Amino acid sequence: MQVTETLSQGLKREYDISLPASDLAAKLDGQLAELKAKVRINGFRPGKVPVEHLRRVYGKSVMADVVQEAIASANKKIVDDNHLRLAREPKVELPTDQATIDAALEARGDLNFKVALEVLPVFEIGDFSQISLERPIADVEPADIESALDRLAQERRTYTVKPAEASAEIHDRVTVDFDGTINGVPFEGGEGRDIQVALGSNTFIPGFEEQLIGVAAGDKRTINGTFPETYAVRALAGKTGDFAVTVKAVAARDPLAIDDEFAKTLGFESLDKLREMIRDRLASEYARASRDKLKRQLLDKLDQLYSFELPEGLVNQEFDSIWEQVTREQQAAGRSFADENTTEEAARADYRKIAERRVRLGLLLAEVGTRAEVKVSDDEMTQALIARARSFPGQEKQVWDFYRNNNQALAELRAPIYEEKVVDHILGLAKVEERKVTKDELLKPIDDELPGQPTIESRPPVA
Repeated sequence: MQVTETLSQGLKREYDISLPASDLAAKLDGQLAELKAKVRINGFRPGKVPVEHLRRVYGKSVMADVVQEAIASANKKIVDDNHLRLAREPKVELPTDQATIDAALEARGDLNFKVALEVLPVFEIGDFSQISLERPIADVEPADIESALDRLAQERRTYTVKPAEASAEIHDRVTVDFDGTINGVPFEGGEGRDIQVALGSNTFIPGFEEQLIGVAAGDKRTINGTFPETYAVRALAGKTGDFAVTVKAVAARDPLAIDDEFAKTLGFESLDKLREMIRDRLASEYARASRDKLKRQLLDKLDQLYSFELPEGLVNQEFDSIWEQVTREQQAAGRSFADENTTEEAARADYRKIAERRVRLGLLLAEVGTRAEVKVSDDEMTQALIARARSFPGQEKQVWDFYRNNNQALAELRAPIYEEKVVDHILGLAKVEERKVTKDELLKPIDDELPGQPTIESRPPVA
């Protein structure tokens, strides 16, 4: 086997490989000799099939395996001899001339092919003790517990239908059908049937609930409402809709006492025990929000501190994944780049930067984890797998078996655990000071780079 490097530029490497026909023939003969002892062919005793007969019957299929093994062996030799750390699997370019391919498959000619690959960058890991971060924290106040308790009670509140002629008042529940239009044209999602509207809940677009006060069962009226500028469906954001509403029923909410009896309906011994559960749940929620914001600070700092060449293939792969998500969500929401006050070209440039950030941070965290010998234990994987299976009630066994029999799926399950442990390692070295904030500040959503995306930028390389 002859290996010749033809390109060494940045992180890219290219090689020409030549496998002599004599080597191919020798490998083929070796494979056929092994096959001779195993194969059963009518008319021949076991182990007595002539090699030439085997060559005629199985030659091409065996040779295809020989070529695959030879390519794999060549790739391994390139990596081992040059001490390379690959960013992705090598790209193999075989001859396109059919006669050349046939000659190689019949061991009548040499097999010449090209291998292109990208290596991981080499960079220095700095002193993380020089990084200063703030961990935002908020106490669970009694008012927070009471607000959560009230929301819990409202979710379980019952209603009694009013007499047909009775009009709707604040806090009543109105059941309606509606058909919405914008400038006289129906729009997707503008139709509703048997929709229950709790007046005063502020769950519908501004103005919708207020205009239902005073209606009675059987009434028809047109309601105007303006979609918020931050509305999820960008095509509707800021636009005013007209809704032809038919009132089907009006119901008054029943009295509800938040006491020990109410707590017992939820499975708690007393109202105090229910409040304890709510406090613990809120404390856990606040802790998660604090962790998320601290992690985002860390990733932002690392992104500022580290700059090195990135494997183009990894960046392209991540960008393609991002772009596919963006276009899919645009189609689902019925919006365009013009609705976002941008162009496709500008959006591509912005998302390219996001892809580069994710790959850079991913490579950095992976390198830090390797040097720190961060490991994900079997017990941690088992707990993660149990949690994942439990998230699919009734399908736990199928989910468990899927992951146990799918190494790629297990790797995807392992990646976020590994990442969190690496982040913990860095935070343990950095200077982290706590800062008291309000609940609203703590729970304010982090500006995600993509709709529906978590703020974990290191997904691909850490996997």
